[in-house]
Amino acid sequence: MTVAVTVPYAAYLRVYEPLAAFPEPERTHWARYARRDRIPGAQEELRRSLTDLLPVPPVPVPVHESSDAFVAVVDGIVCVCPWRTRLRGWLALEEAAEHFPASLLDAVLPPVVRRQAVADFERWLERNPDARPWIRSATWHVPVRWFVLFADEEREFTKGEDGLVLRYRTPMVEARRRVARGLKVLRESLGEGPLIDGLVDVGRWLEEFHPRSLVELDYGGLAQVVPREQLDADRSARDVAEGLAALRDGDGERAGGAYERLTERWTAVRGLQHAS
Repeated sequence: MTVAVTVPYAAYLRVYEPLAAFPEPERTHWARYARRDRIPGAQEELRRSLTDLLPVPPVPVPVHESSDAFVAVVDGIVCVCPWRTRLRGWLALEEAAEHFPASLLDAVLPPVVRRQAVADFERWLERNPDARPWIRSATWHVPVRWFVLFADEEREFTKGEDGLVLRYRTPMVEARRRVARGLKVLRESLGEGPLIDGLVDVGRWLEEFHPRSLVELDYGGLAQVVPREQLDADRSARDVAEGLAALRDGDGERAGGAYERLTERWTAVRGLQHAS
């Protein structure tokens, strides 16, 4: 029997923490891990996360937590971003219950399977009350609030082993500073709303990590499906920064132009979901 799996193209917001941020014995584990000759990349992480979709019924959350991570060297300091696939699976299951009707979820994951996963998560949280993921994901788009964390000059567009790579990287201190500035402008210009709520949530998440961490926005699978010419022209972080600057200056026309460019760009990307 052939099993067909539709893979949603996702973008990722990641935090890489220095080894000093981890307690022992985890610190030693990651130090040894970073010295390996071969470290699995994003495509390998995606492949492993999809493995549990194949059994019938599917397993919504891995039985064991991943011992893998992404690794980056920042100014000579080794930083790691643990995959934490099991934790992210539990969190994704919670989000699915909020965004999809019960009838659809029942067809994909039987209620008894979901109830068991919820019970397992509750027991796990009792033992790990401070747990948080190092990776956030979004399918078929990059949330506007993520771009607030980055500057256009931090944009990297290259060809990697698995295809095109479009990403931004910035020090944690810069990401936090930009969140604070963005929130100030939005609150003074727009008042409360979903964009502010989302940016507050991102800011709180960033506060969970070491101040010398690295923050990364990776277009992930989107870079493989969006036409190259569109990726070349994509300056979403610059548009967001321009929109915020225009709001701060009271220039509604310029802010509207930046918003229109963002809307057109990401509407086109979402349209690829239905064309694939």
